[in-house]
Amino acid sequence: MAGLDAKTVQVGQALPTLTKPAITKDTLKGYAAASGDPNPMHLDDEFARNSGYKGVFAHGMLSMGYLGEFLVRAAGHPSAVRRFKTRFAKLTWPGDVITCKGTVTAIQDDGAVRVVDCDIWTENQEGEKKLVGSASLALARG
Repeated sequence: MAGLDAKTVQVGQALPTLTKPAITKDTLKGYAAASGDPNPMHLDDEFARNSGYKGVFAHGMLSMGYLGEFLVRAAGHPSAVRRFKTRFAKLTWPGDVITCKGTVTAIQDDGAVRVVDCDIWTENQEGEKKLVGSASLALARG
């Protein structure tokens, strides 16, 4: 997947999308172990139901990690991600197929880089936004 090109990027341009495989309970178990977040809301259906949810749901930081990967791919390098902020809009459930999307909202030159501001979000297979935010990417102009 090609990222953004500093020479051709335009306001209103869509960032190359990133679609992840459907979230499973195994995904949540693996993420819990890797992140050190064993909160039973994400691992134990009975606990989650007793807490008022329909079952376990994904860690918010899992979706944020997906967006981080999406931004690095769009920018071409981790150090090119200058700013990245989000808010959680809706819960992500097992079975959801998450796609990361974004749109360029502003462009300005800053020395050797072109700074690209973007609106970013994740959405499931039904187009329901789960995580929304913004980011700034510094693309090399050379």
